[in-house]
Amino acid sequence: MRVAYLGLGIMGRSMAVNLVKAGHEVAVWNRSVGKEAEALTAGTIVADSSTISPSATVRFAERIKTRGADYVDAPMTGSKIAAEAGSLIFMVGGDEAVLARLQPLFQAMGKQIFHMGETGKGQATKLVMNLQIALIYEGFAEALTLAAKLGVDVEKLLPLIQASMVRSGVVDYKAPFILKRDFSANFPLRLMLKDIRLALAAAKESRVRLPGLEAVEEVYDVAAEEGQQDLDYAATLTLLEKWAGVEVKAASA
Repeated sequence: MRVAYLGLGIMGRSMAVNLVKAGHEVAVWNRSVGKEAEALTAGTIVADSSTISPSATVRFAERIKTRGADYVDAPMTGSKIAAEAGSLIFMVGGDEAVLARLQPLFQAMGKQIFHMGETGKGQATKLVMNLQIALIYEGFAEALTLAAKLGVDVEKLLPLIQASMVRSGVVDYKAPFILKRDFSANFPLRLMLKDIRLALAAAKESRVRLPGLEAVEEVYDVAAEEGQQDLDYAATLTLLEKWAGVEVKAASA
């Protein structure tokens, strides 16, 4: 299949490489001038895997469809590692028949594809997924900070977390990086903050209150102001540590 791939960032480069490995003809472009819609022709499919506003997605789809092309919103969940391994999970909004045509591409980049409904529902789903990730990690980071302040050994605490109902994929994934004090970006804080703001904006449009996420946004705002925007979002832990006057680390570190 012939594919034009725009955006070679942390996730995009590996996704494009996996398309090539699967035998697709891929042309890549890392920067645009905002005129892509002008070149669209009937039969073209635009699949957007960025994370943007659901309402904006619907407007973009309407513009694309006026030119006889189809639009699918297909954000993904995973990490830099999952992008490299071709094991991303896609959540897709759009016509099912159009999605069927894109299956070979999604299968080259990911392990599962979930059709969430009409246009915009993929983006809506991505926002509620990242809302949960942000809240789960914040709870984990605050718990670790309090544990450190109270003198609880984090290396003893983590097996307890993993053996109980507190366990989560977020904790399983982030804990090893925290123990190594490795906050290099798998998912940059600035992008998580962007998604938090998108979720809050979508909630405002829908007249929904999200007090927990509003509180987390304040933590991310301060972390970004202190220069952590290009680190992994797990680096918000260091802000909590600073406020508490402690550092979360393995006893053997």
